[in-house]
Amino acid sequence: MPQKNSAFKLGTIVIFGSVWGLAEAALGMSLKSCAQLASGSIMTGVALFFIAATWTRTRDILGPALLVLVASLFKLFDALLLGLPVKNGAVANPIFAFAMEGLAFLVFIAFVKESSKQKAAGQAFIGASSALLAVNLFPLVKFATGIPACVFPGSTTPLSLYYAPLAVAVSLVTVPLGFWAGAWTETLEHTVSAARKAAALRILVPSLATALCLVIQALIRLA
Repeated sequence: MPQKNSAFKLGTIVIFGSVWGLAEAALGMSLKSCAQLASGSIMTGVALFFIAATWTRTRDILGPALLVLVASLFKLFDALLLGLPVKNGAVANPIFAFAMEGLAFLVFIAFVKESSKQKAAGQAFIGASSALLAVNLFPLVKFATGIPACVFPGSTTPLSLYYAPLAVAVSLVTVPLGFWAGAWTETLEHTVSAARKAAALRILVPSLATALCLVIQALIRLA
């Protein structure tokens, strides 16, 4: 049973990471250097949705860490499609953002009471707090990648800070939805486990989901 559960969890992480990677490509389809104004703040809320869903499903640090890895691989695939070097503001900096979003979520999930994690208000608090911490950590990207964060036109204020209220507002909604999505996948697991071909489905479904997301991403970029 533990091996089956681990396989399902890994499959869920792969699916969530693939869809997150595709969402990043779709939301930033014209992105080749810097985030387009508020797009990065919206992406923060999207990222925290998948991080919350994965944590709910795995209940450990490894889950979000693997999720960030999968999303980062999609970003590298995006760089290949766009003909961009890895050390580019549209590639390295978003990967740093993924890591900071995962870190910010794990910081707050560790300190919030278990009873609060089960309530929408507590989940919304985790979302808002995680988003606020993540956007404040992002300007440190210059020290990690050597590429400074994009700033609001005509100012020296990083976009992540300028649009911080938007990131917080979006995450107030997306993180509770992420908790719900994670719980839903667990319920789905019990249904699939009862199927005669459950072992095949644990491999087939994540593989097909990843392949489909990669194809769609390629079509978005090459169209």
